Amino acid sequence: MAVIVDVFPARQDNYGYLIHDEATGRTAALDAPDAAAIRAALRMRSWTLSDIFITHHHLDHVEGIGELKAAFGCRVVGPRDEADKIDGLDELVGDGDRVMLGETTFDIIATPGHTLGHIVYHDPKGGHLFSADALFSLGVGRMFEGTPGPMWAGLERLRALPDETLVYCGHEYTESNAKFALSVDPDNTVLQARAAEVRALRVAGKPTIPFALGEDKQANPFLRADAPEVARHYGLEGHPAADVFAATRKGKDNF
Repeated sequence: MAVIVDVFPARQDNYGYLIHDEATGRTAALDAPDAAAIRAALRMRSWTLSDIFITHHHLDHVEGIGELKAAFGCRVVGPRDEADKIDGLDELVGDGDRVMLGETTFDIIATPGHTLGHIVYHDPKGGHLFSADALFSLGVGRMFEGTPGPMWAGLERLRALPDETLVYCGHEYTESNAKFALSVDPDNTVLQARAAEVRALRVAGKPTIPFALGEDKQANPFLRADAPEVARHYGLEGHPAADVFAATRKGKDNF
């Protein structure tokens, strides 16, 4: 049996996720942005929260931990390298560790940059990647704490996952990300098609998440820092990909 992923809006532009292991009935919230939204989603599904999987310490990903833990007595798993910044963690994990949700295994991958201890949860059997603010549809998180080299290295590891992987990120930023991506890589036909699809989804009031990793590998300029077209845009032909990534991140910051 596999997992069911329930996607719902939270806060202003966050996504909330419930991950339900069908074999055992265990249900995890991926991050805790909004306790009320998570509780409403649980009621809609008639699920009981057993776990919370935390990706990083920012308030809009952890604010609901205390209320949810008090209400459900759930296990809270989170990044070992940010344990001093997150209250309520029961189990600390880091790169290379594995977390079980019933019969479903999640691999932990370190993705430093947005925060230094940011981690993501990958379900290799089911083909789900919960990337929070490390990787967005057509974008990446702002580099608040890290440096370009390690952040690019983490993204390379995500890029190496199978094309059919479905990615569930932390925020609905796709439309603005598409506008920036087209300014960097305007002749990219895959990107053009994705941008048109995104516009149609948003006009219809629909989410752009999850997205297929394989398509994002072709369309997201942050995953293409080693592509000649992206390097050329910044006049960085022949430079290391980390330099191109840094220029792209700076470009987005100022876009």
